[in-house]
Amino acid sequence: MKAPHLQDEAFLADLASVDTSSDSLHTWWLGQSGFLVQWREHRILFDPYLSDSLTRKYDATDKPHMRLTGRVVDPALLTGLDVVTSSHNHTDHLDRETLLPILAANPDIALVIPEANRAFVAERLQCDPALPRGMNDGDTLEAGGASFHGLASAHDDLKTDEQGRHHFMGFVIELGPWTVYHSGDTRLYDGLADRLGRFTIDLAFLPINGWAPERRVAGNLNAVEAVDLAKRTGIRMVVPHHFDMFAFNTADPAGFAAEAARRDQPATVLRNGERLTLER
Repeated sequence: MKAPHLQDEAFLADLASVDTSSDSLHTWWLGQSGFLVQWREHRILFDPYLSDSLTRKYDATDKPHMRLTGRVVDPALLTGLDVVTSSHNHTDHLDRETLLPILAANPDIALVIPEANRAFVAERLQCDPALPRGMNDGDTLEAGGASFHGLASAHDDLKTDEQGRHHFMGFVIELGPWTVYHSGDTRLYDGLADRLGRFTIDLAFLPINGWAPERRVAGNLNAVEAVDLAKRTGIRMVVPHHFDMFAFNTADPAGFAAEAARRDQPATVLRNGERLTLER
């Protein structure tokens, strides 16, 4: 198993070291689709998975979730968080063993979810159903000093409930002078590029593990699609995710980096626990 670039105390020290008086945007990859974004003193945590719950769940089954990279940090040690998101109900995006310690350590945190998933989230977390802040495609809400814009994702499909509310979501956030897009898990669908193009996105987190029927899980963008989406929508910087976590469902980020270089698309491949800092 690979060790994260920064782990435990070293990761927390890097988190504490950033200059909160500047307009720099700091991002740490926490593995899988988890990203911690900080501008000044505002901290937004996207879709964290910081446990071994899936490895234990699927142990001794025909679909083992063998970890490739160690955990970056104990979620109970992540404090000072304003918002945490869950883009959909899959455990690597809605993990009880990750979210309960985060909620306990950050009593004033906002939990942002797709409104269609409210009952499921409340049952999994055994929390008050009124606790999460729900969004649908096209909605906007204010939380943690940021404006959140809901954008439907297709994993594999644009799945909705009986009221037409989307179960899979991405989030565009406006945080100070920065605009950030977290896709959640998604494949391409008609209109996604046009809708993203309405925003001037400084930083986007896009999956690159693609899809394969033999995995028996929902698919995502592959490396070529992720780069093409970023290029067509004028994204300033793209960071890939959804690799280096589970052996059966990963991708080689070198292919993404090569495609980004070929298309002249600014991109950064992070290691688990590594920070990216963007300047104005």
